[in-house]
Amino acid sequence: MIKARLKKLRDQFVEYNLDGYVIPKNDEFFSEYSNKDRLGFISNFKGSAGYAIILKNKNYLFVDGRYTIQAKIESGKNFRIIDYKKILDTKIFKNLNLGIDPKLFTSDQIKKFFFKNNKVTTINENLVDNIFKTKQEKNIPFYSLDKKITGENHFQKIQKILLFLKKERLDYILITAPENVAWLLNIRGCDSPTSPIPNCHLVIGKKREIYLIVKKKKSEKLIKEKKLKKNQIIETDYLPNFFNKLNGKKILIDRKTCSIYFEQILKKKFKIVKKEDPIYFLKSIKNKIELDNMINAHLMDGVALTKFIFWLKNKKKLDITEVDAQNKLEYFRKQNPNYLFPSFDTIAGSGKNGAIVHYRATKNNTKLLKKNELFLCDSGGQYKFGTTDVTRTICFKNQDKKIKDIFTNVLKGHIAVVNTDLNKKKTGRLIDIEARRFLKKNNQDYNHGTGHGVGFFLNVHEGPQAISKQNSIKIQNGMILSNEPGYYKQGKFGIRIENLIYAIKIKNKLIFKNLTLAPIEKNLINFKLLTEKEKNYIFKYHFEVYSKLSPFLNKKEKKWLASFI
Repeated sequence: MIKARLKKLRDQFVEYNLDGYVIPKNDEFFSEYSNKDRLGFISNFKGSAGYAIILKNKNYLFVDGRYTIQAKIESGKNFRIIDYKKILDTKIFKNLNLGIDPKLFTSDQIKKFFFKNNKVTTINENLVDNIFKTKQEKNIPFYSLDKKITGENHFQKIQKILLFLKKERLDYILITAPENVAWLLNIRGCDSPTSPIPNCHLVIGKKREIYLIVKKKKSEKLIKEKKLKKNQIIETDYLPNFFNKLNGKKILIDRKTCSIYFEQILKKKFKIVKKEDPIYFLKSIKNKIELDNMINAHLMDGVALTKFIFWLKNKKKLDITEVDAQNKLEYFRKQNPNYLFPSFDTIAGSGKNGAIVHYRATKNNTKLLKKNELFLCDSGGQYKFGTTDVTRTICFKNQDKKIKDIFTNVLKGHIAVVNTDLNKKKTGRLIDIEARRFLKKNNQDYNHGTGHGVGFFLNVHEGPQAISKQNSIKIQNGMILSNEPGYYKQGKFGIRIENLIYAIKIKNKLIFKNLTLAPIEKNLINFKLLTEKEKNYIFKYHFEVYSKLSPFLNKKEKKWLASFI
């Protein structure tokens, strides 16, 4: 099937005199999770990041360390799998004419990536779409969030952007990341399978002009609510004329999500200023209302996950598959009326599947859980007022000392992160070193970041803050991150412990506090490797988990959870 698709794609090369064609994971809105997975269609790769390059007689798939094993399994028969880092200055191929869809790439990508040594041809039709029939997009109207949920109304937020435009001496800003439009206008939509994203763009002018670039049907509720007027809605087809009529000279575009297609239209009229959209940073700092809502969402999510772990560990017969397990967890989450849908595809990996960092079990590809194997479950939920993400590694019988020692060193790194003195170690890069320290003493490590930023009832992965080797963004009061060190033995097992944490200033001291409330597998801990301080942390954490969750549990669940203290 993949070979037939590749042939149909190559058959189009002659018309445009191409040596190859480049297919990214992202859609026109540069979203991580999209309903239009062109990369998955052409390569069978289901991960959330990557690029395929199809040449006349060779196929390349570039992925990062999270997906190396997965890509080999899913796409290895037809593609050469290459580490993402080599994309920046690859000499694997050069002096080729590579075709791209200008709506799917930024000019920064063109300069930095594999296009450096090759010619680029922009084609105003997508060659994959010509052979890939996607489901018709549903025009479900966007909806507004109440100030009780967001903590600030959209007028207050827009004022921050107007001050930014004044300071930077700009006439306009084009906001191309849908999640940033969502935050600014306090709106959400149904355009992503795992995030309440409203697929749209927004123009704001220094004189308070506001124009939403979107299909009119999606703006119906916003017009009824008088959030926007009909003349503030611009259909994509009218963009060239719309921009041509604007009065002004300088427009800011987001270098991460403004496509070449938009640039080509804008440069005919404006002087373009390329920077990072200021909204990324503004929305990374959660206000008190947002934090309170996130705390509430994590309480609900913790109840569901704890009930699931109790059910799983107390089954007399472990006669379930990975898919059965993830469906049962979804069942527990659905018991809460505020739960909407998963914040990403659940990773439920037993034994060797746990070593595939972003593994996804399906009905046609799932295995039975086994008592002697570790079970890694990474999942999250979108609630009406919050986003969750949590990983637990579970065992069903006593494991050997080697596995317990690895789990304990992962746990020590996890504890080191949440106990970071943020007055001394102020960036994700410095915190990441502490997370890996205990594993590295044994020449062990993991090939992914320690933590990512998280949105407020938005994307589960959100910057600019992160805990990783490269991230130098200063951690600030109100930022939410994941804390998820791990270890993966290919073909054997995977271990990861993940909580969401947030930075909060108490008595002029910035510290991390846990959002996630769920027990950590005590049967995998080698307590001899823990310091008194670390043992004390485990006790206090489980005491907090019990105190907050027990009112929502039945007698048997309460008794079981009390055993963690």
